[in-house]
Amino acid sequence: MGVSRKDVEKIAALAELELDGAAAAELVRQLDRILDYVAQLGEVHGDGGVPGDARAARLRRDAPSADPLSRPATDLAPSFEAGLFTVPRLGELDRGDDLP
Repeated sequence: MGVSRKDVEKIAALAELELDGAAAAELVRQLDRILDYVAQLGEVHGDGGVPGDARAARLRRDAPSADPLSRPATDLAPSFEAGLFTVPRLGELDRGDDLP
């Protein structure tokens, strides 16, 4: 599956781009490389590896676990109400109201 110069010129016209000969040739080359790479990706098996690849990564199962925080969330902020962190409004920070 390749890209022709005619394809590139048609796409450029639809996108209202001006292309000279050198730019069109470069785009044909780049698009061909992209499509070749996509074709290679299509050969990869959904189980995490290519056929016969014993080195394929083994992934752990995604399972819920306990919260990694060693302290309660209320200890992480100066103000905490109704399960939410509360912070001063931006204008209040400018006045210095949040200083001890």
